[in-house]
Amino acid sequence: MKKILNKRKFRGRDRYLVQWRGYMVKEDTWEPRENLGNIQELVDRFEEKYREGVRRIKKRNLEEDHKEELPGRYTAKLLYR
Repeated sequence: MKKILNKRKFRGRDRYLVQWRGYMVKEDTWEPRENLGNIQELVDRFEEKYREGVRRIKKRNLEEDHKEELPGRYTAKLLYR
């Protein structure tokens, strides 16, 4: 195996998109966690990065929700007439 590229839920179970060493991208496969038992360390590292990415996205979305809306481009003209 070369690396784990992504993760998704399929029928309630986690599946990992695995890129295999020596194979083309079109031959990447979605594998259940139990098929990756011999490379548990790679799975754990991927999970850590995945959770960190999810936290970053949630934080960014939360910050965007709390930004004040800027006035429209004509508002200043109306205020200073």
